[in-house]
Amino acid sequence: MKRMLVLAMLLVLAIPAVAVEPMTEAERAALVAHLERTGARLEKSIGGVAAAQWTWKAAPERWSVAEAAEHIIASEALIRGLIEPAMKTEASAELLATARKEEMLDKMLLDRSKKFQAPEPLKPTGKYASAQDALATFRAERQKTIDFVKSGGDFRLHAAEHPAAGPLDAYGWIVFLSGHSERHTLQIEEVQADAGYPKSQPAP
Repeated sequence: MKRMLVLAMLLVLAIPAVAVEPMTEAERAALVAHLERTGARLEKSIGGVAAAQWTWKAAPERWSVAEAAEHIIASEALIRGLIEPAMKTEASAELLATARKEEMLDKMLLDRSKKFQAPEPLKPTGKYASAQDALATFRAERQKTIDFVKSGGDFRLHAAEHPAAGPLDAYGWIVFLSGHSERHTLQIEEVQADAGYPKSQPAP
């Protein structure tokens, strides 16, 4: 019995403590760069979209450029709103040890072969009459996210459960937000590559 107790104590001592590294300034800069890159891609994809192209659909059940853009904008504010409360509570080291999943998130989000149903609050309703209207709102929302990342909080020391990916640290949540916008920018580009997509009107 005594030998078993000693062995158990040795095993406990042999388990390494979970060490969670704080976020570096290089990581913060990389996160801002991620947001800037995906934001620029969306702006490029819809910047010159004409009225006929904005609402065109390849099929009734498919989204238009306008609908995909509206979904991106609505998701930006909603996802950021989920991260903000998590930044006020420090997560346990054990939780944070399983919460770094940026590489997995990038692969998951950019795999357009797997489709997901948008939740009701994020389904488009025809809110933006033009690409210019949508872009103005997107730029404002994306700037809020970038300012949030630059604000100085440690996105490695906070975490929250994600419905599909499980525990994510706040850094991963920002990667998800940014990657989500890129996923639907890819959707916009697919619409624009369709043979039936209207050609832009030549300048007078």
